[in-house]
Amino acid sequence: MIISVPATSANLGPGFDTLGLALTLHNKVDCKPSRFFSVSIKGEGENNPRLKGNNLFISIFSEHYKKLTQRQQNYKFTFYNQIPMSRGLGSSSAVIVSAIATAHEAAGVRVSKRRILNHALVYESHPDNITPAVLGGFTTSIVEKNKVFSQVKHLPGYLKAVVVIPNKPISTARSRTSLPRSYSKENAVFNLSHTAMTVAAFWNEDWEMLRLATQDRFHQKIRMKMLPELFSVQKLAFDSGALMSTLSGSGSTFFSMVYDHDASALAHRLKQKFPDFSIKILDFDNYGLRVEK
Repeated sequence: MIISVPATSANLGPGFDTLGLALTLHNKVDCKPSRFFSVSIKGEGENNPRLKGNNLFISIFSEHYKKLTQRQQNYKFTFYNQIPMSRGLGSSSAVIVSAIATAHEAAGVRVSKRRILNHALVYESHPDNITPAVLGGFTTSIVEKNKVFSQVKHLPGYLKAVVVIPNKPISTARSRTSLPRSYSKENAVFNLSHTAMTVAAFWNEDWEMLRLATQDRFHQKIRMKMLPELFSVQKLAFDSGALMSTLSGSGSTFFSMVYDHDASALAHRLKQKFPDFSIKILDFDNYGLRVEK
């Protein structure tokens, strides 16, 4: 079987730890019964030997498989990774979700996506990445009594994502410690109102509203200061007609949404100005987690 999980972009400006969407950049794992346990990695991370010996996927898979079957079984795992690691595109969430889904499929236990999502919450306490990774589309989520409650909006094909992936990461843990421990009521209301407007704009497909709605006062500028080039990325995106342009997760990737006829021009300008960064034009993934027999 092959398990596929999409990349995700989270926060989307003001929606700190709550908003996210899925992109057509996938990590896949091919899982086959085998006489001997083996791990092979192709794509992102293939040159990192530590991933084979200290693999988060294997740890989570083994935990769930043993719990489901009360036994151990050797498998041959081949990972095909497209999602850059430590770049704010949900690579960790993809690993967590795929490990849980693979364990259930290998054990022959049918389980809903919602159940997989709640299992994933044990390893990733914020639902902004794991929800779109499982469900696809644009998602808004809350956590109540150790369960994720979410709403999903599919995105139309005439929208594209243009992502700028810098050649250096921003540590999520380090960036969180740089954030304020408290916020003024004014800034809290600002983010509440802009998050609500962002969600409304997505649901009503009022894409022109997103540039205003996705402004943030909680985290984005503080994190962008760790890689100041990102301010120029955002300015160029807006000057080129981007509907929204936000830090992806904690960075360092920057995400922009554009109409499909504007995507190539924006990508070209970004490549000219930031030749050392990777620029990708992506569709939105409205399906999320996939299991292929």
